[in-house]
Amino acid sequence: MTAPRLSGGAALVERVLARYRERTVAALLRHIPEQSPPYLYELAADYPARPCKGLRAALCLATCAAFGGDPARALNPAVTVELFHNAFLIHDDIQDGSELRRGEPTLPAAYGVEVALNVGNATHLLGLQRLMANRRGLGGELAWRLFEETELMCRQSLEGQALEIAWIRDNACALAPGDYYRLCLKKTSWYTFLYPCRSGLLVAEGASADSNRLDRFGWYLGAAYQIQDDVLNLAGTQEEYGKEIAGDLWEGKRTLMLIHLLDRCTAAERARAERYLSRTRSQRGPEAAEDVRWLLDRLAAYECVESARQAADGLVAAAEREIDGVLGSADPCGEQEADEAREFLLALPGFVVERGR
Repeated sequence: MTAPRLSGGAALVERVLARYRERTVAALLRHIPEQSPPYLYELAADYPARPCKGLRAALCLATCAAFGGDPARALNPAVTVELFHNAFLIHDDIQDGSELRRGEPTLPAAYGVEVALNVGNATHLLGLQRLMANRRGLGGELAWRLFEETELMCRQSLEGQALEIAWIRDNACALAPGDYYRLCLKKTSWYTFLYPCRSGLLVAEGASADSNRLDRFGWYLGAAYQIQDDVLNLAGTQEEYGKEIAGDLWEGKRTLMLIHLLDRCTAAERARAERYLSRTRSQRGPEAAEDVRWLLDRLAAYECVESARQAADGLVAAAEREIDGVLGSADPCGEQEADEAREFLLALPGFVVERGR
């Protein structure tokens, strides 16, 4: 019999996110060096201090609490998760030529690629320092397990990024939905969901714990999260989304919606789309805005956004079944933070496809 759920799932998710974000950002900022060469460590604090949900760090802390651990022991691993995330964001903004991040100019847009690249590398260094600190706080065996999880996450994420870069560089236009889902697993699921959950489980249950138990939950949720992010990029508002609307089309990213369009459109439409995608953003010239408007129109005409939303809904349902199977029948432990953490994990799938950014 499934345990009764707390009311107001979305409000509960927002509340837990806010609480864990506050803890994580405060701890993160304490570990950024006060003495800094110009344009280095003070800029490493820029992205973490901007308004955001702090999802990845919250997942680490909530998973630890939900599985009987003390979230205070998971705070340093959560800071590590957040630092690696922000380092990836900086490098993504460089690679994508993005202009906005969380409603403000990106670091490369504000300070140039040279500064942003160095700050991204420094942020990775700060993450490595936090990994080293786990040895003092959690013991050598658990610290090593967390290091192994971080190496695995970095490898998967870099391989996913390489796939996306190759598709754009080689103008891949014969991709199937399965290719997109493989990209989601590597680029989004691993570092947004699997890595934080696995880290939280290890802190809760020790170095010998089975860290795979939430992998299917994380994979389904990561794919749904990425689809929703792609949908918001086309159908959201800049105020809510915090990034450039239709930026994925400008950058030529192979989203599930674009893959559907190339499969459904006429031969003439496909030829025009492929010509557009064959050029980089800087090569397209002033007529590119018209091409982007045309692509948006075709995506709507062939109901590509709606079909992507349906795919995300299916993935959310699968994620809900997975997490319910692990936690749904568990009796409340009587500790408010632990019980809320369980409810957070149970409510998160629905929240992922209802969010505005």
